[in-house]
Amino acid sequence: MGSIKAVSANPTWPDEIYQVLKEVGVQQVALVPDAGHTRLIKSFEADNSVRVVSLTTEEEGIAMLAGAWLGGQKGVLLLQSSGVGNCINMLSLPNICRMPLLMLVTMRGEFGEFNPWQVPMGQGTQPALESMGVIIRRADKPEDVTRTVAGAAHLAFNTWRPVAVLIGQNVLGAKNFKEMAQK
Repeated sequence: MGSIKAVSANPTWPDEIYQVLKEVGVQQVALVPDAGHTRLIKSFEADNSVRVVSLTTEEEGIAMLAGAWLGGQKGVLLLQSSGVGNCINMLSLPNICRMPLLMLVTMRGEFGEFNPWQVPMGQGTQPALESMGVIIRRADKPEDVTRTVAGAAHLAFNTWRPVAVLIGQNVLGAKNFKEMAQK
């Protein structure tokens, strides 16, 4: 079996989407820590003008960002595809109340996945979100991430709709269990 090529160790898209989110006025970031979002999270944590909240579970971020919107601020929810299932019922809030919700979802269970437990939700993420009225945009190449996030942010905040960007595992790279166990 051939080896899976690694993604660039220093991609530019996390820094670029940080800039995009700042430009559209994001002031609050809700997140469940995730390796795929590490650089973006660190950028926001270093920015004293942004409130960063680590959540116990992903659906708390939907309520938090609804409150941020009602208080006049924009926010983003950073999560992994495995956490989307936790959000399904709470997605009725932005849908029924016509509030913007921007979610950046790092995908698992796709390209080169080592963990079989990640595959079902990886396959179910897009249909689950679509069934709850969330508009989906995908970025499956590093060069597409920034443009996709910018378009999704404008769509969410200008039309007051829930929008999720699914950042494909091809962009993030496959995790290697043996390498992770050695860290």
